[in-house]
Amino acid sequence: MLVPDPKARNRTFLELAILLAIAAGLFLFAHYKFGRPHLDDVSSRKPAPDFSLPALNGTPLSLLEYKGKVVLVNFWATWCDPCRREIPRFVDLQKKYADRGFQIVGISLDDDAKAVPPFYQEYKMNYPVAIGDDKLAEAFGNVLGLPVNFLIDRDGRIAARHLGEAKFPELENEIKALLRTQPRRPPPS
Repeated sequence: MLVPDPKARNRTFLELAILLAIAAGLFLFAHYKFGRPHLDDVSSRKPAPDFSLPALNGTPLSLLEYKGKVVLVNFWATWCDPCRREIPRFVDLQKKYADRGFQIVGISLDDDAKAVPPFYQEYKMNYPVAIGDDKLAEAFGNVLGLPVNFLIDRDGRIAARHLGEAKFPELENEIKALLRTQPRRPPPS
């Protein structure tokens, strides 16, 4: 009968424990660095692309008109289940932070624009919505899946990008952090 060597068994157990610790460390690092949305460093923020589209109510909608505010640009569609779950929470965020300089702008990427106005009414959306297109989605960095949300700082720069359904505690913390900032003023010439 073969009896396992206790030293070899302990060494195997130690090697396995070390490998598991390394794997857990790599997972946590990757999740923290790449998996969670976070505010980009101010110096690395890129300008958000401006656009001019007719809002559902017929008035012109331009991102430039919100400069000085913190803006959440939400790319969504009426057929998108995660979008449907997000929108009531966005309505609440708009109510909660509008008086502090926060604005949500919805960009529907529906193929059938006729579906959007009834949806807007049904969900009691309290922020402007326009129908976007592939050109606008490409300008924001090839929006391929929905929903995608961009947080724009008071200077009109993209501070964070959220792919998929938003994690609202994190998103709200980012909004509050951006609302505490003031627009940067260009140096005097």
